[in-house]
Amino acid sequence: MPVHEIRSGDDIFRAAVDAMTSAPQRAEFTWRTIPAPSRMAPSTWACTGEILVHDEELASGRLVILHDPAGQESWDGTYRMVALVQAQLEPEFAVEAMLGDVAWSWVTESLQLHDADARELGCTATRVVSQSYGALASRPSTVDVEMRVSWTPEPLAAEDPETAIDLAPHFAAWTAMLAAAGGLPPAPPHIAPIAPTHHARAPRPEEAGDAR
Repeated sequence: MPVHEIRSGDDIFRAAVDAMTSAPQRAEFTWRTIPAPSRMAPSTWACTGEILVHDEELASGRLVILHDPAGQESWDGTYRMVALVQAQLEPEFAVEAMLGDVAWSWVTESLQLHDADARELGCTATRVVSQSYGALASRPSTVDVEMRVSWTPEPLAAEDPETAIDLAPHFAAWTAMLAAAGGLPPAPPHIAPIAPTHHARAPRPEEAGDAR
């Protein structure tokens, strides 16, 4: 199975992805490419990523980038970012009624932090609380959050949207969403370029093709 689905001759998308993956990123972030969904757009690229601190995983997720030179009405553009963010939170979030608002702020502030201008931005945040009883009552309660986010990157120049796209700020914004969900403070990009690793944990199999 190919790692990515880039239409033959789509040099613009290939160049945008190459520039994106060569940009600097925060040190706690690792990632690797995964097979991309092939039915959602003529060209697609995907990866999984995680935030690691002292070998402890704080958050993980997936990013899919879609490109259709003809554009799609629901995107309002020719590119679409589709992101998944997953993290286990502190037990007090089990009774935190504002978790959805907090998760939404992680999205908007991460985009703003990296000057990733976006339109048609949407997010769904799901909280799962697991509590044990009876013979398992000694197990601590856990709170997991899952965020599904999608947006259309704004081109750098409106008069030439195909050749003026810069995906690096949007990749960094997704990384910042992961870091925020993992409890890390915002941080500017480090000077060292990111490189793919095999440490990232892919989302659960049932989620692999559920991007929109």
